[in-house]
Amino acid sequence: MTGWPLPDAPRPGQESVWDYPRPAIWRPSRRHLRIIHNGQLLAETREGLETLETSHPPTYYFPVHSIAPGALRPAQRRSMCEWKGRARYFDVFIGRDRLPLAAWCYDKPTEPFAALLGHVAFYPAPFSECTVDGERVVPQPGGFYGGWITSHVAGPFKGPPGSEYW
Repeated sequence: MTGWPLPDAPRPGQESVWDYPRPAIWRPSRRHLRIIHNGQLLAETREGLETLETSHPPTYYFPVHSIAPGALRPAQRRSMCEWKGRARYFDVFIGRDRLPLAAWCYDKPTEPFAALLGHVAFYPAPFSECTVDGERVVPQPGGFYGGWITSHVAGPFKGPPGSEYW
């Protein structure tokens, strides 16, 4: 893909990711968020936060208290988000599995994203099952972004080759 795509027409009950703002924002989410891996519950909440940015599906942040104790172990990776600040990453340990760099947080988020403090986001791809209100999530394409695609959002979604300048 090259250039700017034409937004998909949202169906009733959908939000278009092309109506999300830039710069990004956050908002509370009362959706039922769950992550299960090989039959074991990693995280579950109805008190999540979601970040929204033009062309991206929502990224969900779980309060730390909703994550299985001992599942997160700090990794060496760091990255910088122009809106949220400096992120640090975690390897996730669940059962006998180690899922490297599967989660991240902001220890000192920028002022507009101060609510993210004490919350952790997860890439959905490494896990057996991530759901939003019981619907299985499709990971945002490309591997870099952590968006969760469900039927309540219309794309196309940033992430595949050629979308880096959207």
